[in-house]
Amino acid sequence: MAFFRPRVSREAEVRFHADLEISKSIPELLDKARQAERTLRDLRAADADEVELLAAGQAFDRALTEALRAAEAGQRATFGVKAYDDRIARRKAKATPKGAMWTAEVDRLRTLREDNRLWGIPRVPRPLPAAR
Repeated sequence: MAFFRPRVSREAEVRFHADLEISKSIPELLDKARQAERTLRDLRAADADEVELLAAGQAFDRALTEALRAAEAGQRATFGVKAYDDRIARRKAKATPKGAMWTAEVDRLRTLREDNRLWGIPRVPRPLPAAR
């Protein structure tokens, strides 16, 4: 008597190939995030006004978010097609050296983004509406 395991779903295969394509852009997205961070640090060193710091902090946040999404796609693609449908396969893949590397990279990018959101973007008061 033979037991046949079900194949992975078609949706999982499509998502896997989409994640592979997205993960190819990680180096350029990380460079973009580094450039945005460098700009933010230069503005802080030059003692720029808060409006410029707000714009630079938001640009850094957008760049980090794009890099984080690509890293998460790379992490999912590294885990393999079965990991899209099976949480046990996902946990096993996370324990491999490549899976651990991607998990650490995603955690690092999340920490950077949260740190920027908490401390890197200055709070600028909203303008008051004009009184009539």
